[in-house]
Amino acid sequence: PAPPLLLSLLSCRVSLHRRKSLRRALLDGGVLGRVLLQQSPSPATKYHPTAATEPLANYMDVSYVGTISIGTPPQEFSVIFDTGSANLWVPSVYCSSRACANHRRFDPARSSTYRGTTTSVATWYGTGSMVGVLGYDTVTVGNIQVPNQVFGLSLSEPGSFLAQAPFDGFLGLAFPSISSSGATPIFDNMMSQGLVSQDLFSIYLTPNKQNGSFVLFGGIDDTYFTGNLSWIPLTAQSYWQIKVDRYITMYGRPIACPYGCQAIVDSGTSLLAGPSRSYLVSCSYIRLLPDIVFVIAGTQFPLPPQAYILQEDGSCMSGFEGYALPTASGELWILGDIFLRRYYSVFDRANGMVGLAPAV
Repeated sequence: PAPPLLLSLLSCRVSLHRRKSLRRALLDGGVLGRVLLQQSPSPATKYHPTAATEPLANYMDVSYVGTISIGTPPQEFSVIFDTGSANLWVPSVYCSSRACANHRRFDPARSSTYRGTTTSVATWYGTGSMVGVLGYDTVTVGNIQVPNQVFGLSLSEPGSFLAQAPFDGFLGLAFPSISSSGATPIFDNMMSQGLVSQDLFSIYLTPNKQNGSFVLFGGIDDTYFTGNLSWIPLTAQSYWQIKVDRYITMYGRPIACPYGCQAIVDSGTSLLAGPSRSYLVSCSYIRLLPDIVFVIAGTQFPLPPQAYILQEDGSCMSGFEGYALPTASGELWILGDIFLRRYYSVFDRANGMVGLAPAV
């Protein structure tokens, strides 16, 4: 059964702030062209079980960042709350890479509750990587303190793009089965330690540059969506993966997914990704473009052109990212922040479902 709409004392709201995107930071730093030439071209490699790299494209336009703290006394870090990965990691003082020097670094010597290990951890990217070691400490997310939480301390972050990233690290919210080095994700510890009243979390992303985005651990806030949540069962418990019905439509006609396909709901990806090309379009044509409709579990989820066309500095670009990598489940779509800005999303671990409703 679907969980009740509940906000209780055992829930925690973490504000997300929209910052300069990585694409803009790289452009301002004069290295965007070089990085784009080096990177892996396919956003689907993030989810492919045999892929060794995680492409920069997934984080190029992500700009929703929240704050956590680690240690006693607390050391603060800005992180991406990423439903498309499962590890928590931040830079450490032992890292001498330029990317670490440009960001806040965790110092174990300053924390009385830190416990070190010799277990290595690594995350690979299209133009760089994070190699580090696992440690344990108290991690504070909003008003929730998670003692003995395992996390990665980066020792090396080679590559140019992490140096320009508008965030320090990542807080993964996917399932333990995809966690590097078997590290227990932080939300699993919140659940097992009884720190949340419901084994779910929800995400609200504001459109444009408005404030008010958040991740809500342990609750659903029905003042941020209209109508009822549509509950969609997961088809895999690794990523937050669901089934799209037999078609994706434009002008009422199928344009993709003719035999049904899989989709991953990913707060750590900025765009919509599928087996198609992205195009630059004239801003003057936006009003003439149609809605694109995803049909999921029998419910239509339309995206108007104002949602899927990105406008910046007078130019417009399709928010659809193309890829050519085949997947074991056939056609794969990635529903990133463009989709999540339109739909309040609930990630229900207890019942293995995703809930979606039109955001206000």
